[in-house]
This record gives sequence, C-alpha cells and structure tokens, in this order.
Amino acid sequence: MSTYAFKNPRLNELDGFRVELNADKERADIIFDRPPMNIVSMLQRDQLNAVFAALDEDPQVRVIVLRSAGENFSSGGKITGFMEASPEHVSELAWNIAAPERCHKPVIAQVRGYCFGVGFELSLACDFRIASETAQFALPEMRIGMIPGSGGSARLLHMIGIARTKDMVMRAKRIPGRQALDWGFVTDCVADAELEAAVAALVDELRGFSPLAQRTIKTVLNRGQHTSVQGAIEIEGQAYGRLRGSDDFREGVASFTEKRKPVFTGT
Repeated sequence: MSTYAFKNPRLNELDGFRVELNADKERADIIFDRPPMNIVSMLQRDQLNAVFAALDEDPQVRVIVLRSAGENFSSGGKITGFMEASPEHVSELAWNIAAPERCHKPVIAQVRGYCFGVGFELSLACDFRIASETAQFALPEMRIGMIPGSGGSARLLHMIGIARTKDMVMRAKRIPGRQALDWGFVTDCVADAELEAAVAALVDELRGFSPLAQRTIKTVLNRGQHTSVQGAIEIEGQAYGRLRGSDDFREGVASFTEKRKPVFTGT
C-alpha cells in the first residue's frame, strides 16, 4: 500500500484520516486515523465527500475499503462541532455521509470495535459491512437529546424494519456484531483475527466482475429501494437493455461459450 496522491491539492492535508492505494489489487483504503476512538470532525465529513468523489473518478481504483486504525471503527462525531457549525453546514451532513452510496464503485466498510453515530451512518451508506466479533453498533444520539441526522435511522428502517429500528434508536441500544448479522445490517461477522482476510477476499471477488455491470446494478438497487416494486422492475429493465450492447456483456458471453475467464474492460 502507498499513500494516495490526489490531484486536488486541498486534499493533501486530511483531517483525522488518510488514503492508501494498492495498485496491484486496484484497491483504495480510506482509513480513520484518530485513535483510539476515531472521532469524526465536521471538516472530516466534508473531506470524506470529496475523497470518495475523487476515488470514483480514478481508473486505478476498482474497490474502496473504509476502515480504521486501532481497535475502534469510530465512536461517532465531535459533539462540540454541532454547536459550532452553521445551520447551513449542518443541513449538508446527510449529503456528505451519503458519499459512499453515491460512489459508483463497490465500497466495503471493515468494522471492529465501536461503530457509533456518524461512523455507523457512514458504514450504512457503504455497499458491504464486514464486521469483527468485537464490533458494536449504535446510534446513541438520544442520550444527548438529539436524533440521528445523517441518514442512519432512515437506512436502518429500510434494512431491518420499523420494530428493530425503534428498539435500537429510541433506546440508544448497542448491537454486537453477531446480532447485527442476524438482524441483517451487516454482510458478515468474523473472528477479529480474520477480518482483514475476509475483506481482502471480498475485494478480490468484486474485482472479478464487470465494472460496468457493477456500477449499473448498484445504481439500480439504490434507486429501486425508494420506489414501488413495479417502478424498481422498470428501472432494472431499462438498465438491462442498455447493458445488452456493452463490450463487457459480449465478452461475458464469449468467455462463457469458450469456457475461459472473462477479461472485462468496463465498457
């Protein structure tokens, strides 16, 4: 892994996190680096939005991993930052935290230890959450007379339903990794020593698929969850029709017929 070189000089000084690139694996890692709790500042939220956008445009990067230095993913946001920020800035919080969802490439959250508040909300905006058995998830804003403000309760509602979301959010309840897997808001839960290997295996698996088909299905699913079943089927069908003429689809059919591994180009 090497330090990622941004074209935008304003991203050369990141607040509380760093970005590394593994060119051989076509993998970029966004790493929270304010241990032990990896508290997320207001500036960091803005920068994360810009970083995801930059990585989305980089052809070297196929998969993005969001992880942390130390034993905790993130204990949440800097509380005093809410009091210092302007109403206009606060209104943009959910937009910034949705950056992993807007990114066209697969985004994996690698989670161990505390995953609270905005850290949890960021992970929920990712496509996959691989958790260690040490992981604990919570939206604890009720404890300070506030509610989640960056999409956390809304995303949970779609993932686990209203009863479990109320149980978790209205009681500021901590959910351990294994229970999170049972409830369905993490993709997998593994022993802590196996976390990095599990994420690396998922990165390699995702790299084997067509980048174009991957971008397309992510968009189809993100849009489809906010509409009716019939509307989602229409979105899916239109996307299917567009992919019919792609180079990747032709290569996929040819490789299947010739019984060889496909070589996708993303076009």
